[in-house]
Amino acid sequence: MKISQILDKVDDNQLFVPAFQREYVWKRKDAKSLFESLLNEFPTGSLLTWETSQPPELKGSVQYNSSMGAIKLILDGQQRITTLYMLIRGKFPPYYNEEEIENDVRNLYIEVEKKELSFYKQQTMQDNPLWIKLSDIFNNKIRFRDIRDALKPTGHAISSDRQDIIEDNFDDIKKIPDQEFLEQAVPVKATLSEAINIFYKVNASGIRLTEAELALAQICGYWPKARKILKDKISDLEKHGFPFKLDLLIYMLQGIQYHSGSNMEKLHPAEENEEKLPQVWKKLSEDTLPYVLNLLKQHAFVDHSKEVGTLYALVPIVVYVFEKENRSEKKTLTGEEINKIVKWFYYSQLRQRYAHQHPGKLDKDINIVINSDNPFDELIGLIGKDSNLEIRPHEFEGADIRSPIYKLMRWYFKSLGAICPHTGLSIKKNMGKKYSLQQDHIFPYSVLSKNGYSKKDSKKFALAQECTNRMVLTEKANLSKSDRPADIFLSEAEKNFPGSLKKQCVPENPELWRLENFEAFLKARRKMLAEELNLFLEGLAEPVDVSSEVTIEELLSYGESNELEFKSTLRWNIASKQTDKNIEKAISKTIAAFSNADGGVLIIGVDDDGNILGLESDYSTLEGDQDNFELHLRELIKRDFGPLFSKENINLNFHEIEDQEICQVQISKGIKPTYIEVTDKMGNKNKKFYARSGNSSIEIQINEVTEYIENRF
Repeated sequence: MKISQILDKVDDNQLFVPAFQREYVWKRKDAKSLFESLLNEFPTGSLLTWETSQPPELKGSVQYNSSMGAIKLILDGQQRITTLYMLIRGKFPPYYNEEEIENDVRNLYIEVEKKELSFYKQQTMQDNPLWIKLSDIFNNKIRFRDIRDALKPTGHAISSDRQDIIEDNFDDIKKIPDQEFLEQAVPVKATLSEAINIFYKVNASGIRLTEAELALAQICGYWPKARKILKDKISDLEKHGFPFKLDLLIYMLQGIQYHSGSNMEKLHPAEENEEKLPQVWKKLSEDTLPYVLNLLKQHAFVDHSKEVGTLYALVPIVVYVFEKENRSEKKTLTGEEINKIVKWFYYSQLRQRYAHQHPGKLDKDINIVINSDNPFDELIGLIGKDSNLEIRPHEFEGADIRSPIYKLMRWYFKSLGAICPHTGLSIKKNMGKKYSLQQDHIFPYSVLSKNGYSKKDSKKFALAQECTNRMVLTEKANLSKSDRPADIFLSEAEKNFPGSLKKQCVPENPELWRLENFEAFLKARRKMLAEELNLFLEGLAEPVDVSSEVTIEELLSYGESNELEFKSTLRWNIASKQTDKNIEKAISKTIAAFSNADGGVLIIGVDDDGNILGLESDYSTLEGDQDNFELHLRELIKRDFGPLFSKENINLNFHEIEDQEICQVQISKGIKPTYIEVTDKMGNKNKKFYARSGNSSIEIQINEVTEYIENRF
């Protein structure tokens, strides 16, 4: 289909975009690259369409009705078509309004002699008639003769050769709408779910969808207005200072519905979610989310989502509150519970709990929220395993206002009732642009840079920008303060508003305010901030001593050790593709070695590097059943060690990770020596003794067994 035909069909309501597709997300560089490819007649991908008389919700104002018959939808290629519509038509396509276009690419210009593309730059293009807006060419607002006539008064030499080049280039541009986009079609008989699945697969070649975006597309299949409803909520939240992304709301739904942060595929099937999910959303939207945000505003002093480093920390809080409202006899939170939530929230931001691998971490955290008697104490303990909870003065060194520790500083200052030391206004959210909050240098950078703290010395420049050289002021105060020396500004502030410096942890010794003592000031303030922030966090809620069970994901991440071993299979030889008794015997050796040492964990279905292989190959040899796998393993243990050992020393659990099942075998520390019978190549049976050494199970030689047993048992 020609590009011109595609755009005409969009205008004539013959080609639509389904509502389950995400918004226009291309950047300006993407639009420029597409047009460069078209100019050079390079491949630009294909268009995937689906003709159906039972379409999902459509983007834009058009509502489908049966009188329209079968209509055609763009499943893949929407970003390219939207880009071309804006560049060629010079306006937004009918399925979007202005607010939904984050990156307006309509001001792409072309230099018609060299065929160079660039977005509008006034200095380069204003007085150069060779730079033309693309949409003006396509809409005949600028013709070749206009360029030729415009060049004459500028004094540019316009030879016939130059005219030919410009005219040929002009014609090449005008021909672009005649280029073909290869159209691939989903069969008419496809169901909506099948069409969405195809959309998933082909999307991998473009800007890849997140798992949450894919889940939302499926949700829209059985809940047509879901995207619009969620977007309306985002607009409402934005008015209150909390503009969210759609992804975050999907993670909240996933957390509430399935108590996890991964496996978004669970939200896909209509039969499990069509009735329940809208109900969950209604309660989340109307009750739980407003409550949580008000809790953060009032108790954590969070005025805007921009103050939050990672909003994924809201997910466990939302799940906890939702579950409390649904199941607990006492539906409201106690003051102690709120303090613990706030304390964990602060630590999650300070130690960047969700900076990486947030789905896996959400799985772990939501599981604790659902099952623990003291969830937020346990969650803080988890953070403490990975990071030091105590704030130390050296953490401020070189940390600028983008650092998590500065966010905590601001929240702490608000908790003290801090004020702008120039206007006397609270540093909580103020009305009016003049009174918006800014982070100004205490020691003015203009002064510091003249005294060696410039970009020429990276270490000293970092000190000048350090968050310990910042105060929270209103914009009006910042303008008034200008580059006044620190000692003068701070003296006036303390005189006009006594105590205002203390509430922003500014050392009150005037000697430290002098320029020559700048680094001593930073050192003193680092120490002061570390002490006060630690006391602030510790005082929020008294922790309860809790111990959490190590999760299977944590075990896999640790790698093999004296107490942990991975085995790929129970009985299947991956190389020879058949069952192998030697593999079963290796399992028994490992169990014996753990029993003779200090106990341990054997995980089956995982290779030596911790990669998930699953149990399917073993299942296939045991009639494909988890129960048969467990029965076979139990019989193997009984055969080699007896029924009492199997009952008292072994605990089996199965886990599903990455859609694969694995088996966790917990072996207790034995109370007596455990031997295993081994048949040698001659058919002779001998009892052997194994124990753990590092990450291996080794045979203890007969002359050493007695000594080992005496020491161990």
